[in-house]
Amino acid sequence: MNKFMDWLQNVLMPPLAKAGNNKYLVSIRNGLVLTLPAVISGSIFLIIANIPIPAWSNFMKPYMDAMGVAVNGSFGIISLLAAIGIGYELAKALELDAINGAGLSTTAFIVASFNSKYTLDTANFASSGLFTAIVCSFISVSILNLFVKKDWVIKLPNGVPAAVSQSFVSLIPGFLVLLLFWGLRVPLHFDINLFVQSIFHPLLFAMNSLPGIMFYTLLVSVLWVAGIHGDMTLEGISDPIFLQFLTANGIAYAHHQAIPYLTSSGFSSLFVNVGGTGATIMLVFWMLSSKSKAYRELGKVAFPGALFEINEPVIFGFPIVMNPITLIPFIVIPQILTVLTYILMSVHLVRPAVMMVPWTMPPIIGPLMATGWDWRAGVWSAIELVIAGAIYYPFFKVAEKQMVAQEASEA
Repeated sequence: MNKFMDWLQNVLMPPLAKAGNNKYLVSIRNGLVLTLPAVISGSIFLIIANIPIPAWSNFMKPYMDAMGVAVNGSFGIISLLAAIGIGYELAKALELDAINGAGLSTTAFIVASFNSKYTLDTANFASSGLFTAIVCSFISVSILNLFVKKDWVIKLPNGVPAAVSQSFVSLIPGFLVLLLFWGLRVPLHFDINLFVQSIFHPLLFAMNSLPGIMFYTLLVSVLWVAGIHGDMTLEGISDPIFLQFLTANGIAYAHHQAIPYLTSSGFSSLFVNVGGTGATIMLVFWMLSSKSKAYRELGKVAFPGALFEINEPVIFGFPIVMNPITLIPFIVIPQILTVLTYILMSVHLVRPAVMMVPWTMPPIIGPLMATGWDWRAGVWSAIELVIAGAIYYPFFKVAEKQMVAQEASEA
């Protein structure tokens, strides 16, 4: 166990921690926040329109097309919003004018979205263009960064308002960004969006597969055990994928079509990390009635947060970080829940997530809403709590015995 811990700290963690702090990956994570209000708002319209009550369904039937406007107007522009948000955040991280970065990345993305007939294909504004938005943001802001750092920009006198002066700073790099993407799309007839999708298609396929989502879940757990916020570290890579899956699911659900993706946004946060990463809410549950005074007090402090998927108090307070006793259940439980949830969704016993709900939604309620009121999702979430509690119990009793003995010796 000591060798494993040393390997985590000295071999695995440093490169992952470095990647988690990379400015480009952080800009994706922060930039995608701009898409959340639109996706959550669109999900509210989906929830309202699809409440599984016959009388309500009959009442809403004449208004479904009207409700679809809100859905398409939110789910249908997430890539455009991502281009704005990522360009803004990356420019800010590189100490550039953030508005200029957002403007250039949006320009590049829109030019890349024109089809072979030179008309704007707004279908790319939805989830299918998400990776194109990321690539366009990276390229355009990198060009802006190069010109600013090399001082190859137009400078106006000091008396000119800052907003006007900054707009001229981005004039030359902005023209080159436009020229680059126009040159690729029009004279060369190069379909940028199709090319980017072909590059990332293997990654999309892998993350929607059982081995892929199991590996992702394992990596999140291992990072947490080493004291690194696993979910946040991997968000820059995983969020664009899971968000793309969710928007495709939401649109399919709104049109009463088959749900295409199992591991959409919500699969991990609501079904695997039930009560927080590692399903630690059930560890907190056992702490509430512990023979150890320290565990009882920690349980009281941690339980309100655990109800809303916040488990830092127990991860660092129990602790789970670098603790050989809790390492096994903390890693094994998410793997079991991942496999079982994936199987249940693949055989259509539980509907995959089709709506965006905040990750802080409590167990049972969150899965119920995210799946479009699929009651089976709520039942399965309750069963997951039982499974997690049963696995945690023997390991908790071992830790409790040690803590009680320690308290007795201190007394």
